[in-house]
Amino acid sequence: MAETINVTIRLEKDVKEQAERMFNDFGMNLSTALNIFIRQALRQGKIPFEISDPFYSEKNQERLARSIADAEAGKVTIHELIEED
Repeated sequence: MAETINVTIRLEKDVKEQAERMFNDFGMNLSTALNIFIRQALRQGKIPFEISDPFYSEKNQERLARSIADAEAGKVTIHELIEED
């Protein structure tokens, strides 16, 4: 077996606890899950999942464009845009 070392990472307490519960449901501990993640990243040469910000989603960008167009056309006030959910 290859030589192993300890690695220290910082996580928020609740994030760590949630992750441990989830990975335990999969039959593994946090260390095993992180090893799987790192090995998969090395195999693929990238982070093995998409990282995105919902603000930049196509749906949100379309909504923002419509809201801006409505405001510029005088259909809504800035106050209405701020109050809208």
